Amino acid sequence: MIAALAALFLGQNAKAQTNVQLFYDFGKDRSYVTATLEGFYTDKGGDTFFFSDFYFSNQKNVYGSSNGVYFEVERGLNFWHDSALKDFSAHIEYDGSTWGQSMACLGAKYQFHNADFSRFFTIYLMYDFMFGQKASVPLKVSGVWAVNNLFGAKWLTFKGFFDFWGLDNNWGSTDTKWSFLSEPQLWFKVAEHLDLGAEVECSVNFAGHQGFMCNPCLGARWTF
Repeated sequence: MIAALAALFLGQNAKAQTNVQLFYDFGKDRSYVTATLEGFYTDKGGDTFFFSDFYFSNQKNVYGSSNGVYFEVERGLNFWHDSALKDFSAHIEYDGSTWGQSMACLGAKYQFHNADFSRFFTIYLMYDFMFGQKASVPLKVSGVWAVNNLFGAKWLTFKGFFDFWGLDNNWGSTDTKWSFLSEPQLWFKVAEHLDLGAEVECSVNFAGHQGFMCNPCLGARWTF
């Protein structure tokens, strides 16, 4: 999952971006390829972000499926760009998959950034409406960050996200009420549209795995 990965948020002044990513997962018992399509666009009323992850695996996941698709569609609503609250936005999103797990989220976000949006951090607080799952505490806290020109190098970017959300997991003798996922990425620009990079997927109580899990990935990204 690149989820939201969603780390394309460069603020209201950013130009539209669409990119395709291809990652190979070196995690234990994984060894599969994920292709991701991402898009981020701004307009007078706010911003729109989407991504779709396409999994190419020969192994069945916890939902009994091998190949599959996970996607998110997000909309930030902001009609007050010139006010003191310009960095606040209303936020709605829908997350779904081909294996039947989905949720709708409603909340708000706030963005911290420098003058040219080359460095930013966005924090989200949402209420989750889950379908096919149960959450005793149906809340989600997310963060998205990007640091362009890392260490002064114009060809180096550090970006990523984290999600912390309520989810009732039943492990037999142990129950948990929350899950966590983070995917920091490091990208090296090698051509105008091409980046090579690495990602580490870190999670707790996620995708049918109890406790902590860490999966390193290598990949490439083409930005249109």
